[in-house]
Amino acid sequence: MENFGSWSIITTNFLIVLYMALGGVIFSSLLHLVGGKWRFQVRRLACANMVLFPIAFVLLLVLLANGEATFPWLAGAHDEGVHLVGWHNYTFLVIREIAGFVVTFLLCCIFVRRQRLSETEGTPEALERFHRVAILIPFVYVLYGTMVAWDFEMTLEAGWHSASYAAYHFQSNFHGYLAYFTLMLYVLDKSGRLKDRFDRKIYNYMAQFMLGMTIMWVYFYFTQYLVFWYGRLPGDMDRYIRMIEGGYYVPGVIFLLFKFIIPFCTLAITRSRHSRAIIVIVAMFILAGTWLERYIWISGSVSSRFFHTPLSSMFDVLVTGIIAATAILALRWILIRYELLTSKA
Repeated sequence: MENFGSWSIITTNFLIVLYMALGGVIFSSLLHLVGGKWRFQVRRLACANMVLFPIAFVLLLVLLANGEATFPWLAGAHDEGVHLVGWHNYTFLVIREIAGFVVTFLLCCIFVRRQRLSETEGTPEALERFHRVAILIPFVYVLYGTMVAWDFEMTLEAGWHSASYAAYHFQSNFHGYLAYFTLMLYVLDKSGRLKDRFDRKIYNYMAQFMLGMTIMWVYFYFTQYLVFWYGRLPGDMDRYIRMIEGGYYVPGVIFLLFKFIIPFCTLAITRSRHSRAIIVIVAMFILAGTWLERYIWISGSVSSRFFHTPLSSMFDVLVTGIIAATAILALRWILIRYELLTSKA
């Protein structure tokens, strides 16, 4: 248990990479379903993040192979008198996580392929086939995101549950993806290596999107607390109380500041949504807040005496750095391969 904080870093990075990969597909799907005309300028860049799926899969296998280091409830599963619900069957957990990942990945591959065919062929049949799979993506995102939320965050503390936690989890990660994609667009734009440049107004659209998701995020966050507090559910309140005491207090306040207060107070001002510099800075706060939020919910599933300040050890820094570097290299490779980015400026 003393090393759970370090393993929480790996789980956190797994979730961030997973939702970066998945976020590009759900983002493109939503823009298609609502008929956003600006989708044609960014959807291929968004879907390029599919290249991160293999990295997420490797991290998933590492987490599943390490059992008790990843899932603290497993340590007490063999204690006499301890009863765990069927959802905490470890064999079932491994099977559903691998199967869910594979099914989601394959559907995302079909989506990207049909999106590309709808562009190259342009026939009504190709467009219809693409539209049909685009309709499925939000449902898969919700179902798969619910399973991931339960396994890697909510049920890490056996017996703790929230009816709205899954929605809070995958909506928060989509919020983080929007911030990440905004930063990705900015870096590629500034590099001068994009083959097809996008309109400057895209930053404004992303800012509006992030503002809307910021408001929705704080709604989901507060909803859980409100139900537990008004319902006088002390058992369920324990996890919240733990996250605002001891070592968790400061990072907990920071992720609330980064995920809601700074984005809302900045992007709610119309003029700020027309400043690329401000939008990019806000996106950096949201992405950092999302990473920290994931860590606090994961690490906070155990007693505060086991608190591990994130990125405070060489293990944390090396693991996070290697994963980030691998993701950047993979993304650069796929952008050049599909001729979205030139090899030289």
